[in-house]
Amino acid sequence: MAVVVHLSNENMPPQVKRLYKQILAEQKRKPEASKTARLLADGKTKIAKKVVEEASEVALDYVTGNRKGVVMEMADLLYNSMVLLVDMEIDPKEVWKEMDRRENAFGIAAKLPKKKRA
Repeated sequence: MAVVVHLSNENMPPQVKRLYKQILAEQKRKPEASKTARLLADGKTKIAKKVVEEASEVALDYVTGNRKGVVMEMADLLYNSMVLLVDMEIDPKEVWKEMDRRENAFGIAAKLPKKKRA
């Protein structure tokens, strides 16, 4: 199998780059100035709840066959996931680098194998 090498930052969609930069900028604003600033000020528990909420809404829309709902809620999930990354000081390039690592090791459409329990 050929080894695939990517430049992760170049593979990252421009929308992700723009969203990340904007959320970083929102960190500096007062919570009453924007919903993003408020969410960041509310802290880890609130951010985690938003990610879980959006993930469950994606799943429910999927099960009910609501294609438009999946698209809308997936956008919300991506946004809230990006807020989580910013709050943890994780650059999305790290996620894309991990995606590239997995592609090189297992193929792009493969999930990491589970570790066997002792």
